[in-house]
Amino acid sequence: MIACIFGGLWARPWAALRAAALGGVAALAGAAASTAASAAGCPGHPDAIGTSRTIAVDPRQHPKIGTMHYRATLPLQDREVVLTFDDGPLPKYSDQILDILAAHCAKATFFLVGSQATANPEGVRKVRDAGHTIATHTQNHPPGMDRLPLDRASLEIDEGIASVTAALADGTLPAPFFRSPGLRRNDGIEEFAAARGLQMWSADFLADDWRDVSALRVYELAIRRIEAKGKGILLLHDIQPRTVAALPGILRELKTRGFRIVHVVPASAARTAATEPKQGPLRPAEETMAEPRWPKVPAFNVTSAAVLPAPATSHFDWRGTESGSLAPRRPRGAALSRTKPWPRQVVLSAQRALPALPTPAESIFSIPQPSARFAPRPTEASAAIAKIKMRSVRVTGSKNP
Repeated sequence: MIACIFGGLWARPWAALRAAALGGVAALAGAAASTAASAAGCPGHPDAIGTSRTIAVDPRQHPKIGTMHYRATLPLQDREVVLTFDDGPLPKYSDQILDILAAHCAKATFFLVGSQATANPEGVRKVRDAGHTIATHTQNHPPGMDRLPLDRASLEIDEGIASVTAALADGTLPAPFFRSPGLRRNDGIEEFAAARGLQMWSADFLADDWRDVSALRVYELAIRRIEAKGKGILLLHDIQPRTVAALPGILRELKTRGFRIVHVVPASAARTAATEPKQGPLRPAEETMAEPRWPKVPAFNVTSAAVLPAPATSHFDWRGTESGSLAPRRPRGAALSRTKPWPRQVVLSAQRALPALPTPAESIFSIPQPSARFAPRPTEASAAIAKIKMRSVRVTGSKNP
């Protein structure tokens, strides 16, 4: 049964953990039952994750989706994932991706490059015959799509659609879903896509499989980011060997954790998309960054609507009353004291004079001389000289030397 609805939901990294904490066993049991029902339609593959449901979207009503760049996203329930692949078809690896998806009965959306489709039209038809959705990804995959002149960017989009249509060779058109190379876009590209009736696709999480990383790293990033966000669009590349190696483990782990695969198709006369998308965050929350929460604004009870009187201009006059230039104040408002404002000249009271101290006498500074009785004792040298003098007196009988 096809659910013909369209809407966006707030994507919260903590939604899965909260559901497990509050709903716990019941939520996991429901997910397991849904996955088992999907796998039941995949004969010979009891461990397949399957495709739980298909949803139809209308590009004309909602021209931009994917919370990495836009506010609207797909109407996914908790623990639902949409698989998308870019840059194919490349036979060596795209065919292996198709085989892995077939083994799990999982449906995906392929954003094909026009030049690749021209070089490998059989690969385009293999994607169609396997029941996947075929979308477009420009003609030549220019790395700086957002820096191209608008006429060249428009030609890339139109030629890509024409090349994929020619490769289908059955008169059908690809789905009106478009993803810009490298997710690079600008206002002109978005307006042109909307005028062509195309839906601009971004993504909700990446696995970095276009980088020079290991398959284990691709697996770890995909699972960690899907688990952190809880649901959304996964962007992969079907031309990378690391993606081929990582995809089986990703699908098995998603099933083990109770995730489900959702297939997206364009709305038609039999598949009408009716509901409006809710708004989501502009960019996905990083696994290392806590989700911001704004404080709630309290509801205040207004007890009175009385308007306070406005202050008069004269209330701000800096001049004092002594000058006689203070403007008369209006009767309304608070009265100001008619004192001279700061800076004021403060008059200090005279202090009591301290009594004069007497002038010190000169004798206070005199140094007393020692008296005769306190004469210093003669030294040994002076005593020896005195003895010599006494001897000379005795010999000569004269007291003079």
